[in-house]
Amino acid sequence: MESKGRIIKSISGFYDVLDEKSHELVRTRARGNFRKRGIKPIVGDFAEYDASGDLGYLLEILPRENSLVRPPIANVDQAIVVTSAVEPKFSSNLLDKILVNIEHNGIKPLIYLTKTDLLSDDSYRELKNTLSGYNEAGYVVFDEVDSYSTSQIDRLESHFADKVTVFTGQSGAGKSTLLNHINPDLKLATAAISQTLNRGKHTTRQVSLFEIADGLVADTPGFSSLELIDIDKEELPTLFPEFVKYSPECQFRGCHHVNEPGCKVKEMLASGKIMQSRYDNYLYFLNEINSYKKRY
Repeated sequence: MESKGRIIKSISGFYDVLDEKSHELVRTRARGNFRKRGIKPIVGDFAEYDASGDLGYLLEILPRENSLVRPPIANVDQAIVVTSAVEPKFSSNLLDKILVNIEHNGIKPLIYLTKTDLLSDDSYRELKNTLSGYNEAGYVVFDEVDSYSTSQIDRLESHFADKVTVFTGQSGAGKSTLLNHINPDLKLATAAISQTLNRGKHTTRQVSLFEIADGLVADTPGFSSLELIDIDKEELPTLFPEFVKYSPECQFRGCHHVNEPGCKVKEMLASGKIMQSRYDNYLYFLNEINSYKKRY
């Protein structure tokens, strides 16, 4: 009997599929011809499968909306960008680079600030003011003074329903801690991986999706891919939501918002509606992209 579902776990050649109708978990194997056809099912894939025997079989992997390489996961809806206030120090350049990469993958980013308890009141107010600019630009921001308060975790979970959510951010920003506040069961995953690594084995950590707050959450702390190498200078301005908002009013179509006349983005920058740091980082990335092009 043919059914449809989503792969939420893969273990040495077996794929656990969450059936879209019955919501039951079915263990399957991939058809032999998948390898010949160069198809590798990954967690997050939607699949057609046959569950008539003791063990189900994957028949077809449906087209992906998007996919990440590390961790290997498909059809991601949103990414929680975990950003540390200190240790590591808050960096707008790094945050903007992560946001641009996530937007480039067709994933919606949300910003989550951690380690706020280590800031003085003045530093916290200053950082909160910076983050209000991101809110203005159209991002959902979590920046309560108590990073892991019940109200903030609840607000975060209210964004999970019917979506696949991954976590990302710089090393040491507190992704695992946040995941464990959301669901203590995920602790097993973070503890197990650190022990495995300490034993010096090179194991590829399998990613799984957990059902939390009517959505699916990846248990992996973070994906890494911070080169702007796949992004060209035509695409870059489309990855800044506040530029997208004002660019229809620019004098020229395809305005790069650098030194073209009649640029609405630069006008909004001058009036303080667009953050100076975001615009500076945009110019910095544009420069980086141009230097890549020269190198290759």
